[in-house]
Amino acid sequence: MKSTKQQELSSDASCCPPGDTKSACGLPYKVVIDISKTKVQRTDADWKFILTPEQFQVARVRGTELPFHNAYCNNHEDGVYFSVCSDTPLFDSRDKFESGTGWPSFTKPMEKIFVGETADTSYGMVRTEVYCKVDGAHLGHVFDDGPLPVGLRYCINSASLRFMPRAEYDKWVKEHSPRSGGQW
Repeated sequence: MKSTKQQELSSDASCCPPGDTKSACGLPYKVVIDISKTKVQRTDADWKFILTPEQFQVARVRGTELPFHNAYCNNHEDGVYFSVCSDTPLFDSRDKFESGTGWPSFTKPMEKIFVGETADTSYGMVRTEVYCKVDGAHLGHVFDDGPLPVGLRYCINSASLRFMPRAEYDKWVKEHSPRSGGQW
């Protein structure tokens, strides 16, 4: 019979092969599981000090930035988008597409284990909100009108993201891999 701790680990790892196999974000799966278990918690005062007013309004108060007038709607650089509230890689530019909505849109998160979903019935609509599981940041919404084969459109606020160019990201992955002494 498995202990409770073993059951928790195996349920978290159900999406992850054993060993040092690399995940979609380039880190070993055991590091991905460790990141997903980290919970960043701060007071509103701390968040207001760390974030810009717009980032706070969007990421912490579940606001929405203006379409077409945001940092990453027209960003076509190769790289990775992190949560603005933590060191959590969320979306890869390779999964970004032009949706015509005015917000950065992605077909999928890099690691599903980092992105949570919840029902959002605000503004008289029924939508699915997406948030960062590590730090609780509101990211945006996911819709089922994206390109095939996945068919999803993760419509994400730029104010909830921090972009890292690919070369910088590759360096970040090396620094955070267990073999180089990186830890979570």
